[in-house]
Formats: sequence, structure tokens, C-alpha cells
Amino acid sequence: MTAPGQQPEPPGEDLSRLAGLYGIANAYSPSPDRTVAASAGAVTRVLAAMGVDAGSPEGVRAALDARERDLRERLLPPTVVRWSGGPCDALDALPAGTRLRIVTEQGETRATADQLPPGVHRLTATAPDGRTTDAHLIVAPPRLPAPPGRSYGLLVQLYSLLSHRSWGMGDLGDLAELTAWAGRALGAGFVQVNPLHAAVPGAPTDPSPYRPSSRRFPDPVHLRIEDIPEYAHVGDRERVRALLERSGRLRESVLDKGALIDRDAVWELKREALELVREVPLGPGRRAAYVDYLAEQGQALEDHATWCALAELHGSDWRRWPAGLRDPRSPETARARSESMDRVDFHCRLAWLTEAQLTAAQRAAREAGMPVGVIHDLAVGVHPDGADAWAQQDHFAAGMSVGAPPDAFNARGQDWGLPPWRPDRLAESGYAPFRQLLRALFRYAGALRIDHVMGLFRLWWVPQGDLPTEGTYVHYDAEAMLAVLVLEASRAGALVIGEDLGTVEPGVRETLRERGVLGTSVLWFERDWDGDGRPLPPDRWRADCLATATTHDLPPTAARLTGEHVELRDSLGLLTRPLDEERAEASADTGEWLELLARLGLLRGTSGAIDSSSEEAEIQAVHRFLLRTPARLVGLWLPDTLGDRRPQNLPGTWDQYPNWRLPIADTEGRPVTLEELAGSARLHALVEVLRGRVDGGSGRG
Repeated sequence: MTAPGQQPEPPGEDLSRLAGLYGIANAYSPSPDRTVAASAGAVTRVLAAMGVDAGSPEGVRAALDARERDLRERLLPPTVVRWSGGPCDALDALPAGTRLRIVTEQGETRATADQLPPGVHRLTATAPDGRTTDAHLIVAPPRLPAPPGRSYGLLVQLYSLLSHRSWGMGDLGDLAELTAWAGRALGAGFVQVNPLHAAVPGAPTDPSPYRPSSRRFPDPVHLRIEDIPEYAHVGDRERVRALLERSGRLRESVLDKGALIDRDAVWELKREALELVREVPLGPGRRAAYVDYLAEQGQALEDHATWCALAELHGSDWRRWPAGLRDPRSPETARARSESMDRVDFHCRLAWLTEAQLTAAQRAAREAGMPVGVIHDLAVGVHPDGADAWAQQDHFAAGMSVGAPPDAFNARGQDWGLPPWRPDRLAESGYAPFRQLLRALFRYAGALRIDHVMGLFRLWWVPQGDLPTEGTYVHYDAEAMLAVLVLEASRAGALVIGEDLGTVEPGVRETLRERGVLGTSVLWFERDWDGDGRPLPPDRWRADCLATATTHDLPPTAARLTGEHVELRDSLGLLTRPLDEERAEASADTGEWLELLARLGLLRGTSGAIDSSSEEAEIQAVHRFLLRTPARLVGLWLPDTLGDRRPQNLPGTWDQYPNWRLPIADTEGRPVTLEELAGSARLHALVEVLRGRVDGGSGRG
């Protein structure tokens, strides 16, 4: 680790070459005119996390010789990509006379790579000199189809949307009701929600949906208990009534008394109810469906449920379990699984029930006429203590964390506390963990939003214990990652949206667009950065994107327009400059946008002059502007329909602000239920703008 103020030693020539052969960057560019060298220490520790000893000059030389020899002798990389109908450079470069044997995913054996069906196939290449190499061959459609027409939709953090039936936080029953209402009554084409991945249990549980225990399996805290078929047959009705009374008090504490959403309290009630539900035998049809689910999910579900059962006994940090249980494949773990089979089955059952309700929500969306349906969110990584990190240890880089390098917005860099996948292990497995993850999510998603989609190309690895400034970028095979993504999304008939905000490596957006992956454009960030820096006119926005006014990590539009987001950050001690400077900059930024809205005639009652007399009119004008862009999808942050001022998450805070625990509220901060939304005049006025029925709109909603 470099001492404060000390200049880090850059990698030498051999270490640089070795790092490059493993996709490890020796430098990064925080801005186009500046390059910063990675430290030799960071590169050495990253190599060690990938199983390469580079701790001495002799070790570097030996590792470099071994790597170069392996690359020379291999006929093919571990995973090869062929886009349907196109060439494959790796296959075309094979020596003349090389024989191929391909066993397709469908079980056929071929001697040529021509006309292969989409899938992940097993390939063996044998050269005339006797060298033989096995590889995975991914065959994927060249791109995803475009969205079916143009549509708008709602963006919501599900936990924040309470109804009179939910137990203290929004649930999957609420999601189904929201999609049905939004599709039929509002003409919405989609509803986008936060990640619903399984959380790491704790005291208290981390409320962030972006540090899950598992990305593959959903969290049963989202279940609508009353919608489980067996619930109606629970014998102990007295306990059921008591649970309903307690859940009612929990709900009322949030809606009527200003309490924060208490995920742990909600889960305590639901777990007790689910224990009762499990006592009800499954009928023949339900039993068959459950058995089919177990068979389909296989080892991954067994691992997940085993981790959940062991966490009940030993705590949620698997690295502190008895030594034998830290290995999911050890005899001790097999014995513990057998001894806890009842609890393992319980957690398997919860995953099945939750996925069934997720599927029902997507079905409700489609039945309501939504062309897209539910857009689910894929977090960039998983918690190091959780189920995925335990079950997939071979695929994660030990001692590393994902983050972001220093830049103009954060001079100290960022450490997100998420272990990264090893690119070499992914390639060796044919990207099996990524394929299985996507396949699971696409079972119930009309579209998938990928958080920090740039992670398909490279991730900033930070050695644990070091500052984020002492990390370095590690590159992934983006073509293979994208081929898997396009393959699985195409099979499901789903869209993909990449969150590509912030610093983006040159060529990334172009590559994503080429494969049909939509981007994300947020109004306040869309400026002419290559010119005068002024707000970007609507006709210069990209079409292949989801366009929004804000996100869960940004101030609601009302707070942005009034400058209340600056006051909030000041009250929490988060400003790095004097308050007057921050206010002036925020006011100037907002003023430029309002000036553009007025010039375009989007502010009601204006004829070139800015009319700031109505905050509601300004929010409507912002969304009229979004309709003027060519964006294929336009997103409406649900709290904006009510004038809610509070961000759901305030980056840079932990316990200073109630991140991920706020119910949707009105302009006064009063929680608003799902049922009340239907009667909100403010919501319907804004929705009419997006449906293109308000004067000044584009007519293309």
C-alpha cells in the first residue's frame, strides 16, 4: 500500500506485459487529456487474485513465460463467439486442415460451424500437428430487436409503494396491481422496479437493493402472503388473525405515523406466516410444479437454500462459519445440508413462491396491454458475505472489491464492497454463472436494466484494505458477455437497458447500440459536452435509450427545480464548497434548462418568457421535453407525479439519511398509498402529458 503523499511505483516492463496478457490495465484516463499509471503493487495484487504469482522479478518472468507459452499452444481461447450469419475470427484463424467436432446445446454433433443454432455449444479443434483444444462456442443473434413502438412507463422502488393490503412495505401483489392499473387506465408500456434480489439477513439488514446476497434468486420479503394458494388453508386461523393485526399496525406506522419502512420487521411477520403456510400440504398439481422447479434450478437452488439454512445456524458471514462449511462442496457441508434438509426445503419453497408471484406480475402487465411489462434491475454485484459469493467462490476474485477510480466528481474514488467475477474463470466455464443468472431473471422480466453496464467491458478492482485510488481496471471479454446477454434476452423476447451514466470508455456506447442494448439518458446530464456545455436540444438526443428526468440516486424533479436538494446536502454536511456557491451553481443549471423549455414553448402559458409560477407546470414541461426527444422509452419517476421532494437514496450517506426506507409521499411528505394514486389529479395531469394529449406535447406519447 502506498503511503499518503507518496508517488506509487509504476509497473516495470515485464510486469506490464504480464498484466496486459491477463486484461489488467497499467493505467487509466480520468479525463481525455490525462493518464494515471496504476501502481506496481495494485497490479501485483490483482494478478495474485487471478492465481498468478508476480511477487518477485523471478516470479514475474516465470509467469510471463508460462502465459505466453499457453497462448501460443492453445488453438482457441476458452470461449469463442460467433454472431449468427457473420464470420468468426478465432475459427477463421485456425491452421489449415484443422478438424472440428461440435456438440450443440441441442445434443447434435457437427463437423462444421456453419448454420449452427443459437446456443452455447462444446467445440473441439484438432490441428494437423496433433494439438487439440476444447472450447465453448457461443452462437448468438447479431442484435436484439428494437422496442415494439414507442412507449412511456413508470419507475418505482417497489418497497416504497404501500397499499392497504401490504404488510409495511410494497410487495409483489402491489406490483401486479400497479402494472394492471398503469397499463389499462394510464396507457403505460412498462413499470421499472428496483432489484428484487435476495438480501443478506442481518440485524439490521442492509436496506440497499444493490448489495444482495444473491442476484439469481429473489427475496421472499416481497411476497404477498395472502396470494399464496396454501394460505387460505392454514389451520391456525387465530395466529393468522394476529399476524394480520400486527401487519396492519406496521403498515399504519408508516402511512399514518411517519415511521420509516422497516424491512426486518416486515420479514419477521412474513417468515412467521410462511412457516404456517408451509404446514399446508401441496395439492398434486402444486406438488408437481414444485418438483419441476427444483429439477430445473438444480444445484444453484440447492446451494442458495443451503446457504440460507446454514446462515440461520451460524450467521450470514460464511467466512466465519466452521472451516468445513466454508466450502460448498465439502463433506461437512453435504452432511450439514442433510441434517438441515427441512430448512433447505423451506428456502427452496420460498424461492419457488416468489418467482411464481414475479411471473404473475409480468403476466398482469401483458394482460393490461403493456408491450414491455415489468423491467427488472440487475445489480452490478453481490455482497461478499452472501449466498452467491459462497456458492461461486471459484468464479470470484478473492481479496478484491469493485469500485470506481478517482474522477472529477470524486477525487478519492469509490469502493462498493462487491467482489468481482474473475474473467478467466468466466471464460473457462463458457460464462455459465452469467448465463444462469440471466436465464433466471428473464423468466419473469419483460426487460432487464443492467446497473453499471460498463462492467461488461471492464471493472475497477480495489485490493481489500487499500484506498480506491490504488485500484486498477480489469477487462472482460465484452464480446462474449454481450453474446450471452443477447442470446438469453432473445430467447425470452425481452429488451435490455444499460445504465451507462457517468464516465464511459470510448466505443462502449457504440458497441452496445450495435447489439441492440438501449442506453440511459437523464435530462440534467444531457449537455453539449463537446461544445458550449449548454443543455442538449431534444433533436440531438439518441433514440436508442430510456429517457428520464431523474433516477433513484438523484433528487426528485421538484427538489431539483426548487434547489431543495442543495439544502438537504448542506444539512447533512455533504457540500464541499460554500452553500452560496452550491446554490448559485444549481440555480444556474436549472435556469438554463427552464430557459430552453420556455424557448421551445413547453412551459404552459409562455411566449418565450419563463413562467416559474407553477412548479407543477415546470415538471410537466420537463416531461414534454422528454417526448420531444427521439427516445424509444420515456420513464416517469413515480414520486414526481406527486411532487415528492425526497430522494430514495442519497449517495455519500449511510445512517445520516434514511436511504431505501422512504414511502412515496406528496409535496408535504405525507405517504400516499397505491389506492390514493388512482385519484391523484396531479398524477393524471402529468400522465396526460406523456400520453400526448396536452397542448404543447409532441403528440407522440
